[in-house]
Amino acid sequence: MSAPSLAQPTAAGRLRRARSRGPGERVRVNWWLTALMAVLSLTVLIPLYFAVVTALKEPEELAGAGFALPADPRWENFREAWTLTNFPHAALNSAIITVGAVVLTLLTNSMVAYAISRNMHRRLFKGLFYYFVSALFVPFPIIMLPVVKQTSLLGMDNQVGLIFLYVVYGLALNVFIYVGYLNSVPRELEEAAFTEGAGIWTTFWRVIFPLLGPINATVGILTCLWAWNDFLLPLVILSSPDAQTLPLVQYVFQGQFSTNYTLAFASYLMALAPMVIVYVIAQRWVISGVMRGSIK
Repeated sequence: MSAPSLAQPTAAGRLRRARSRGPGERVRVNWWLTALMAVLSLTVLIPLYFAVVTALKEPEELAGAGFALPADPRWENFREAWTLTNFPHAALNSAIITVGAVVLTLLTNSMVAYAISRNMHRRLFKGLFYYFVSALFVPFPIIMLPVVKQTSLLGMDNQVGLIFLYVVYGLALNVFIYVGYLNSVPRELEEAAFTEGAGIWTTFWRVIFPLLGPINATVGILTCLWAWNDFLLPLVILSSPDAQTLPLVQYVFQGQFSTNYTLAFASYLMALAPMVIVYVIAQRWVISGVMRGSIK
């Protein structure tokens, strides 16, 4: 047990050596891995480039080369897309639903996963874990009609009901992610809190939940992207046109016989911007959380 741990340097040891390296010393770079990452990044950059140039073109230019630059960039496409979709109102609806879904997901799903991970030796909790995991294999269209009927009967065909559905439907994957992470958290931390007189509730919020920072960021990003970009669930749940989210109002660009691609892509880019900002901020938080954990 001790031999492998001595032979393999820990993350904290590598971090200390990196900090103690002199200014004149060179850092070895894995050029093969760097080249591979550069090639794989094209799978993201090429579609993004196509979206930008399409959003700046005239509709007549779409008949030419798709990757060609626009002859005269048409910035008015963004203004027209802003007006046609009533972008501020739709973005506010999406933001309310997304923030509510993320906050409730982090608070509730982490508690469920903690209860399961610390009682996995019991049949009931072990059965619950596999029950949640099995829900990952149930396609949403199978349960779509019963869900629509129930939400309508309960008066939850609104933003509040949609938030609760995101929390419930994300439970299966999030429990699977949280349990795997919680199994790596030392139980000695909880035992020390218990000896100090803390209860289960206090131990979770004061000891365990602060340690879930990196995995909370991961679950938060997944939930945020899902709730912000989802089209099907708001389409079948929301009954009021005033509650429509961005993916629903963007459907205005698709007619029965034609699609206004230039305005559609301009709207897509405007809807993409908030998620890019959220992802960049959360990604930095994940890295800092991992570094703090390695130092400890």
